[in-house]
Amino acid sequence: MNRELATAFPDAHCELDFTTPLELAVATILSAQCTDERVNLTTPALFARYPDARAYAEANRAELEEFIRPTGFFRNKAASLIGLGQALLERYDGELPHTLTELVQLPGIGRKTANVILGNAFEVPGITVDTHFGRLVRRWGWTDEEDPVKVEHIVGALIERKEWTMLSHRVIFHGRRVCHSRKPACGACVLVKDCPSFGIGPTDPEAAAKLVKGPEREHLLELVGR
Repeated sequence: MNRELATAFPDAHCELDFTTPLELAVATILSAQCTDERVNLTTPALFARYPDARAYAEANRAELEEFIRPTGFFRNKAASLIGLGQALLERYDGELPHTLTELVQLPGIGRKTANVILGNAFEVPGITVDTHFGRLVRRWGWTDEEDPVKVEHIVGALIERKEWTMLSHRVIFHGRRVCHSRKPACGACVLVKDCPSFGIGPTDPEAAAKLVKGPEREHLLELVGR
């Protein structure tokens, strides 16, 4: 299934825009309960105003909240960003550490966020168990577990470590484009022969094709003969 997904999404990647590890950490914190698209509209001005850990540490809370208001939960997120900046200055000379143990001890950074940072900013393999990933691996029968940490470990044992980051991207891409939560495009899916949940969405190829989203749509439909 991982090989099929690699064919379907050869360019799968983190859909948050960033140029530094800190920018990715900030974008990932902002992505909680918010779309990547909305975050990417918000971060250019934010990154220009707050270029480093010190800028966040010394930020005026009200001003920072206004910058990130469109992403929702802006008060909590502002508190996390200010706390993150302060912690980085105090403990790491303003630089983001690159181990899971250190990252999860920073304000606003849980295990999922840490794995996003490790895999995409530091090229340390990590599995990102977001809502799409958890939903799909349970739908595929890879695990019945609901707890993200347990899901991470179980899937990590199934897939070789060097593939962890790309697997995460492929699964998330597939969840956003094909295997939707309420109405998956079963009849236009490259995993038809291996998916134990085939049929919970439309199996008619034409009906399913209408549900496929994203810039890869034509490529995905070609793979299934549409």
